[in-house]
Amino acid sequence: MQSALTLLSWGPEGWLDDIAAGVFVTVCLALATLPFGLTLGFFVALAKQSEEPSLRLAGNIYTTIFRGIPELLTLFLIFFGIPLILQYIVRLVSPGTSADVNSFVAGMIALCFIFSSYSSEVFLSAFRAIPKGQYEGGYSVGLSIGQTMRLIVLPQLIRIALPGLANLWLILLKDTALVSAVGLNEILRQSGVAARVTKHAFLFYGFAGLIYLLLAIVSSFGINAIERAVGGSEVKR
Repeated sequence: MQSALTLLSWGPEGWLDDIAAGVFVTVCLALATLPFGLTLGFFVALAKQSEEPSLRLAGNIYTTIFRGIPELLTLFLIFFGIPLILQYIVRLVSPGTSADVNSFVAGMIALCFIFSSYSSEVFLSAFRAIPKGQYEGGYSVGLSIGQTMRLIVLPQLIRIALPGLANLWLILLKDTALVSAVGLNEILRQSGVAARVTKHAFLFYGFAGLIYLLLAIVSSFGINAIERAVGGSEVKR
């Protein structure tokens, strides 16, 4: 029977190269999802605090749907639903042509919807923590709505929302494991393949857990650095 060191080594007898490729896919998926999820969450938060009732209703419906449906079910709906929509559109434009969505794109879209629904609540709480006088002060010195948002509100918003968004980033890293259910070769899927082939399930799933823990620790250092930078810029003001 092969030893643990052999199984977790590089080369034809080990699985470390496959798992490392899975780590790369996991990190790429999380990083690709983050900017879209943050942007969408920000605009959903704007809609939820809008004076227009229809925008508030749309924002509340959006967050209710994606916070209420299980993450795995959201992934399945998108993975199997988007090809149907694309196929319908393609048939209208070019009959006889097929369309498909790969696991990475489907996972990114699903995680983006999930992440944005939660991040919108973080942004909404941050918006509500900023006094109305901040907006009025910007308008009183001649700033436009966009300038007031960019120069006065956004710096405070980022500082207030950062701890909550940092927690959501860690959750996003772990949620990438869900995409293994639709065939993406990330950490959990690669570890599962190794476990089935070698019959060392505890070894590889335990190793996968250590990798996720290491990613969380590295992320925590990065988050702390960002928080210090944001706090330092606030003190300089």
